[in-house]
Amino acid sequence: MVSINKQQCVVEAIGLTKIFKDFWLRTKARAVDNVDFEIHHGEIFGLLGPNGSGKSTIIKLILGLLHKTSGRLTVFGRAPTDVMVKKHIGFLPEESYLYRFLNARETLDYYGKLFGLDRKIRRRRIDELLEMVGLTQVAHRPIGEFSKGMARRIGLAQALINDPDFLILDEPTSGLDPIGTRQVKDLIIELGKRGKTILLSSHLLADVEDVCDRMVMLYGGMIRAQGTADELLSDTEHTVIQTPRLKVETISKIESLIQELEGKAIERVYAPRQRLEQLFMEIVEQARRDQIETSGAVHGGATALFLQAEPSDGDALIDSLLREESDKPKAREILVEQSPSADQIDDDTREEVLSELIKEKDSEFKPRVEEVGELPEAPQDVDGSMIDSLLSGDGDDSPSADHPDSENS
Repeated sequence: MVSINKQQCVVEAIGLTKIFKDFWLRTKARAVDNVDFEIHHGEIFGLLGPNGSGKSTIIKLILGLLHKTSGRLTVFGRAPTDVMVKKHIGFLPEESYLYRFLNARETLDYYGKLFGLDRKIRRRRIDELLEMVGLTQVAHRPIGEFSKGMARRIGLAQALINDPDFLILDEPTSGLDPIGTRQVKDLIIELGKRGKTILLSSHLLADVEDVCDRMVMLYGGMIRAQGTADELLSDTEHTVIQTPRLKVETISKIESLIQELEGKAIERVYAPRQRLEQLFMEIVEQARRDQIETSGAVHGGATALFLQAEPSDGDALIDSLLREESDKPKAREILVEQSPSADQIDDDTREEVLSELIKEKDSEFKPRVEEVGELPEAPQDVDGSMIDSLLSGDGDDSPSADHPDSENS
């Protein structure tokens, strides 16, 4: 396993270049052209640019899905193709390619198994993630029946199933309604506060502006600008003074004072208005308070517990106990935890339940035999013919020992 050094850069690119060539090795496209950037631990880093600017190509280079043409690129201090770094990465692609015949729970369980997570840990994380992304009520619906927004939600959940140190999100709000968009941005901010390193790629400027600590702007495969949001967006030509609503007479006096002291005039006076996103969220929240039903994804819950903080010694102890317990599962626990319906219990669970029930019955019967001891032998003076007659009897009409003459009758 790769040891995470919080002092080093999570991603370091120096002179990174990727050139796509045709069959005759002629340059077809220079997708990434001599790019330099660093992503530090615990940072939310944004890749901005229009379609075709090189954002997705950079992400594929970081994931080791493409090989660089030249330059230097490291992830956790190692080459991107090193399989040891994959365990620490969560990835949400621009298009979520999921198995359409699996339901939401089965999908997350499948990805959890790929990371080698214990069965009980998988079950706990699946419940928390489905609640977080608002898909608990459709957990047993096939993915093929999901809308695009719901597919993005389950895609985000699968990117978090392994509790990654480095989370890569390629257009995470694509296809989401304003509720889901706001929720994803809040989740990104929360994960950043918890020490996760996040790479956010988007062409939606508002998404990057709201959540990113630093960003680079790409065009034609080259970095055109980079820095923090304040550095890139500060307007050095104007000053804004915001006050509660003023009377026209007061504004005139203020303008006269500014002209006297600064020799400048007020360019415009206007009443600020709220953002459309804020108005939309207020309307939705009011509808929820009125308990109006919806058939789509619901508003997600709190951030999953396993994502909320660095694991403490107590958490590590709990996880170890869960792993030990999973090696010898108890039938009653399995029945209680998976008792919603027989359809939801898989074949492996049924076998475990049956085997454990048999073991428990054996363990209950054995002490009773030991308490009683060996059964005494039958007395020697018992008439064997009487026992034979009883065993050979056939209903009420059979010969009985109480009627010795019945055989002659």
